[in-house]
Amino acid sequence: MFIALCGKPSVGKSTFFKASTLADVKIANYPFTTLKSSEGMAFVKIDCIDKEFNTRCNPQHGYCVDSKRFVPIKLVDIPGLIEGSHKGLGMGNEFLNDITQADALIHVIDVSGSTNEKGEEVEKGSYNPSNDIKFLETELDLWYHNILMKVWKTFARKAEMGNINFSEAVARQFSGLKVKEEQVKKVLQELNLSEKPSSWDDKQIMGFASALRKESKPMIIAANKIDTEKGRVNYEKLRAKFPNLSIVPCSADSELALREAAKAKLIDYVPGDKDFKIIGKVNDSENEKFSGSESLKNTQKLSGKQKQALDKIRETVLEKFEYGTGVQQILNSAVFDLLNYIAIFPASANKLGDSKGNILPDCFLLPKGSTALDFAYFLHTDFGENFIKAIDARTKRALGKAYELKHRDALEIITR
Repeated sequence: MFIALCGKPSVGKSTFFKASTLADVKIANYPFTTLKSSEGMAFVKIDCIDKEFNTRCNPQHGYCVDSKRFVPIKLVDIPGLIEGSHKGLGMGNEFLNDITQADALIHVIDVSGSTNEKGEEVEKGSYNPSNDIKFLETELDLWYHNILMKVWKTFARKAEMGNINFSEAVARQFSGLKVKEEQVKKVLQELNLSEKPSSWDDKQIMGFASALRKESKPMIIAANKIDTEKGRVNYEKLRAKFPNLSIVPCSADSELALREAAKAKLIDYVPGDKDFKIIGKVNDSENEKFSGSESLKNTQKLSGKQKQALDKIRETVLEKFEYGTGVQQILNSAVFDLLNYIAIFPASANKLGDSKGNILPDCFLLPKGSTALDFAYFLHTDFGENFIKAIDARTKRALGKAYELKHRDALEIITR
């Protein structure tokens, strides 16, 4: 699972990345702070099944807090893209290449309107963030279009002569971007294009490239810096202007502050929750500055100002928006809504632990529609080839290879 953070410079991508992974990355309010992609481990959040079995799990990958299971995914912070990136401007080719293996994209925008098209700081509200949505979609569409046009005439001619399968040939051309033949066929059917590609005009070719990009690289919009007056106003305007896009309000800086405070054992906070509990001592005489981009590793107790800052996050973000800071919701939406993945637990009906005594040590993400046999092959080729049946750990019911997996299923694979 590979999710890429993208967008123009200075919109908070690195802050979002650090808030999601707590990786040590450079954060600054000037363009092109990030000059090389950063990879880290982020997590999607689901309800664990441990309570159902009256036990407590100890995951070997990810973690679990109060029966909230966090399943790891790969998150990559792509350096800022600018207009003309599809032509190679601003190291655009290199940065776009970092997106090729992404399963989905998170487009981070500055919804407060305080950074212009170059990522330069401007007066809050003076820039229209809707321009950023249109800009990135255009750059990505032109990127796909350029790849397609390199071989278009040959494809169209050979397809009409019956020398190649058009869908298969397009998928092969875009194989480096993880485009599948089924996705090409779906786009062709939805657009209802002529069976003779050579008859397509420039508008139809661009429409095909755009639709293929949306199908193979689905995207969610992270409306960052929502915790400003202009941010809230602009967010509502964006929802009205782009009703078909998934746009989630977020405050990456607030999430970073909460996660670092929790790591420093100053507060109890589970990512994605709507509140936190202060557990550290508060010293009103201290006057330390506190912000989401400032490390709390060496802080032993909260100053009065730090507590005020946390209280402000609660008041202006957590209590204001449905998904709290929005960061966890965006990660979850990318995996479970855009990509339609589900979480599956390998678990025996009689023994929930592995050979080392770890209880419910694993939880895996599979595409919706996967079967018990798919799961067996996912675990190990030998399991798939020697599959006899699966056992539902909850009901102890035997399941055949064609059984379609459901979210949070717990299965044991029986082999010969």
